[in-house]
Amino acid sequence: MISFKDIELQDKELITSYTQNSPRRNCDLSFSNLCSWRFLYNTKFAIMDGFLLLKFWANDELVYMMPIGNGDLTKVLDALVEDAHREGEPFCLLGICSGMCSELEAFMPGKFQFTADRDYADYLYLRTDLATLAGKKFQSKRNHVNKFKRTYNYEYTPITPDRIQECLDLEAEWCKANNCDQHEGTGNERRALVYALHNFEELGLTGGILHVDGKIAAFTFGMPINQDTFGVHVEKADTSIDGAYAMINYEFANHIPEQYVYLNREEDLGIEGLRKAKLSYQPAIILEKYMACLKDEPVEAIKWGE
Repeated sequence: MISFKDIELQDKELITSYTQNSPRRNCDLSFSNLCSWRFLYNTKFAIMDGFLLLKFWANDELVYMMPIGNGDLTKVLDALVEDAHREGEPFCLLGICSGMCSELEAFMPGKFQFTADRDYADYLYLRTDLATLAGKKFQSKRNHVNKFKRTYNYEYTPITPDRIQECLDLEAEWCKANNCDQHEGTGNERRALVYALHNFEELGLTGGILHVDGKIAAFTFGMPINQDTFGVHVEKADTSIDGAYAMINYEFANHIPEQYVYLNREEDLGIEGLRKAKLSYQPAIILEKYMACLKDEPVEAIKWGE
């Protein structure tokens, strides 16, 4: 029997010792995301035979993350199947990247049905692309940034504890303009974002603020997912300031340590405008994620419900 427990801030060192030393680059494995969204997913974890196990409830459906670690997966998968059946639920794994499908097949041949959902694919960009905006394909982005530099008296500063409140204030303004309280998705995002800002240092987050004429115009933050990929979790800007989103994106990419080859800017959730914006920055990888469920326990595609 697996002994799952709630994820707490004090579990950061233990959990990141698995996630940040894994080759996996999906945004679901960021400790900040795991903690900030646990109110919605009732996120729990366990350690078994050298693997980190993660358990969620997505829209009232029980799901597990593909175990993270090294060793014989068979025993661990068997234990997870048993855990799901003890809960009276079918067994499904989420967040499975393409390379992991063959890994699962090797351990449990012919047992799984794999389903991809493009809405939940992660967008990975080369950090150097977003930091330099070099070449023809980024010409319009460069133009935006250069126009911003010419137009505004601006300053970029890191997020420090004394600057958290102004980020919260901008977020409140953004929410008012976008009627957050009327939409469950943006309401949930707001709750996760506010939690992250209130626990910024404990979560291990890094961020930046853009000021125009001394007033906050945009902020962003994120944290490492593994040794070569940094996750950008949040980006908010005052839309009345033309180019604020482009500028905060550019500045943050320039302030992320060079060890990170990729920036994971997360999914588009099937939102047309968001997809267009993310594609316009020329992703190096669109990281498709699959759901794997046991063939003899068919279920409908599970949505994260953000």
